[in-house]
Amino acid sequence: MHKLRGLRAALASIAMVIATLVTPVAAQTQEPSPENIGFVLYTKTTNPGTLIARWNYQNRYFGPGLATGGPNEGFEGTYHVRYFFEDGKFSDEYDLEIVQAGTFFDVIWRVDGEIKARGVGMLVEDGAALAVGWHRVGE
Repeated sequence: MHKLRGLRAALASIAMVIATLVTPVAAQTQEPSPENIGFVLYTKTTNPGTLIARWNYQNRYFGPGLATGGPNEGFEGTYHVRYFFEDGKFSDEYDLEIVQAGTFFDVIWRVDGEIKARGVGMLVEDGAALAVGWHRVGE
């Protein structure tokens, strides 16, 4: 009888350990809070100084965009960019500045001279596209 109680206690301890290993932690079952993180991929077009954009913000908002007025070669320069939602509705527009910093890029989005977002980027697809991670300033 004494051995049976010891066996039951050991089995109960093992069951508790297994339950804690397979039961999800409460934080894992909650939906993650939105973050102030975005991503945009700028791809060169056949028109000099023009970039096609594909953007995403918080994995909740996304769509295409068009940057115009940039340099004839490379990515470094100033552009005017307009972004749209996936359904074609207008989202935002900015003055976009791309500055090469060694092998990477600093990227700034402005409205009326005020910085609204900042990002960092790098060339991808053998230099045909610029991938940029960004965040809104002040959020």
